[in-house]
Amino acid sequence: MELYIGSKNYSSWSMRPWLVMKHFDLPMQEHLVAFDDFSADGQFKQLMSLISPSGKVPTLIDQDIVVWDSLAICEYLAERFPEKHLWPIDKTQRARARSICAEMHSGFSTLRQYCGMNIEADLRFIGSKLWNDLAGLRADIARIEHIWAERPEIHGFLCGDFSIADAFYAPVVMRFVSYGLPISEQSQQYMQNILTNPAVIQWITQAQAEKQFVQHQEPYRQHREQFLRS
Repeated sequence: MELYIGSKNYSSWSMRPWLVMKHFDLPMQEHLVAFDDFSADGQFKQLMSLISPSGKVPTLIDQDIVVWDSLAICEYLAERFPEKHLWPIDKTQRARARSICAEMHSGFSTLRQYCGMNIEADLRFIGSKLWNDLAGLRADIARIEHIWAERPEIHGFLCGDFSIADAFYAPVVMRFVSYGLPISEQSQQYMQNILTNPAVIQWITQAQAEKQFVQHQEPYRQHREQFLRS
């Protein structure tokens, strides 16, 4: 199977199926397509338009089957490898895992808008300002913390063993670290569960090594003083 992903420093959507495939040791050939300005004549759009009907990452190719969108890819993998139990075995936890993945897939708009994933950057200076200024951000984080607090074991993952659900919330952990957003001790414990996962460690290490910064992905790093004054 071939998985097309975007820049690891920025691409939260790519991180999700990549983590699933790495954690569960699924056969994968990785193709990283570096982000640019996403213009129609840019290299990213030109290449991805040949690969995926959406022209976006992530996209999975399994022989003559093309699957795009992170949730669709993970569902496909769960069907393709049922013995791996990518979703929880327990029916109740499996239903919950699917629900919180769908919620992450479609919700938390303020967090997405103002706290884009940027693993390499230290954005704590703007994180405190965003926290104070944006009620929507505080509401998004409160909801995420509530989801995390409902995990079966405080030292475990969201629905028991590591599953697709944890892969979907791993990019949130990246955001919380980069922006230094205030969260409870219980949530910090879950973050440590994610941050010590070998697949997550590998993604972070490779993201930090990229050093291929894209201007429109860097609104805070390039204008630190302006944001602090505003």
